[in-house]
Amino acid sequence: MNERCLRFADVRLIGADGSQVGIVQTRKALEMAREAGLDLVAVATNVHPPVCRIVDYGKYRYEMDKKKREGKQKAKTQDVKGIKIRPGTAEGDLSICLRKILAWIGEGNKVKVQVQFRAREITHPEIGRQKLDWILERLDGQVGIERPPTLDGMLMTMVLIPGKPAAKKEAKIEQIKDEQDSAKAV
Repeated sequence: MNERCLRFADVRLIGADGSQVGIVQTRKALEMAREAGLDLVAVATNVHPPVCRIVDYGKYRYEMDKKKREGKQKAKTQDVKGIKIRPGTAEGDLSICLRKILAWIGEGNKVKVQVQFRAREITHPEIGRQKLDWILERLDGQVGIERPPTLDGMLMTMVLIPGKPAAKKEAKIEQIKDEQDSAKAV
């Protein structure tokens, strides 16, 4: 990394102990690094004057890679789950879809809900819109809408994202199960 610093006349130098040395000539900074038995590393080259640091380059790379790995571990991935229904899907099946949607949203995933039209069903897209509205009505503000229902060819698609706390979602799942049980009893 010492060669990258050579193209600059002056650099802002940070010492081996982390203290600010100040703005010095690049040749002098290289000499100071060699005397300490360390390397001169360009930390920020897009500022004027560029910032260089006197460090052990191998140790510096190891720490940077370690920070990168920790950042990846902490990053939460958000999957996109999908449900596909038809305009003729009954309410009982839709309530099962609701349970799945709430479970996936509770896990922090996005959910893509699609209404698939076949043949002449496409002449009545309002039926598909009613199915998606029915789902949104039952979810009752527990989810956010990333992409509202749009018709693209033979598919009407809507994307839902996590919205409210999971405790309310679990209560809503129980409510849907109770509605299903009462519907079976009748």
